[in-house]
Amino acid sequence: MKREKYISWDEYFMGVALLAAMRSKDPNTQVGACIVDGENRILSTGYNGFPSGCSDDEFPWERDGEFAETKYPFVVHAELNAILNAHGKNLVGARIYVALFPCNECAKAIIQSGIREVVYLSDKYAETEGTRASKRMLRAAGVKLTRLYPTCKNLTVNFEVEQ
Repeated sequence: MKREKYISWDEYFMGVALLAAMRSKDPNTQVGACIVDGENRILSTGYNGFPSGCSDDEFPWERDGEFAETKYPFVVHAELNAILNAHGKNLVGARIYVALFPCNECAKAIIQSGIREVVYLSDKYAETEGTRASKRMLRAAGVKLTRLYPTCKNLTVNFEVEQ
């Protein structure tokens, strides 16, 4: 008899996105993304951080102040990192799992890459102009928007293994 309390595919892939987010050095917002094909194979992951070669210690993490002294002109969002980390894999028809609804800039990359569904946990910036623009573009391009309501509230990863 098979085990009964196992996580769904959606919970699994969102869990991978949340695990990827734990790699982010951003002191305020950690976001991860996981791109999956129609056969439930992971194509790529990403998290928010600075571009390769740009030191986490030399670029600013601030949220407020002069634009060039904040993180905003430098950070690559999780969704774009996941798309770029796919290194040319065909993403047409794929799903992207993200904890936070994508911004308008990431929406453009999602649409252009051929991703057909965005699965997200939070839409805390729903009332911002950027998120409204994102939703408008995604819907116009026929990208399905799915809010995930997981049945489990916590996933625990245990690194202790029996020897």
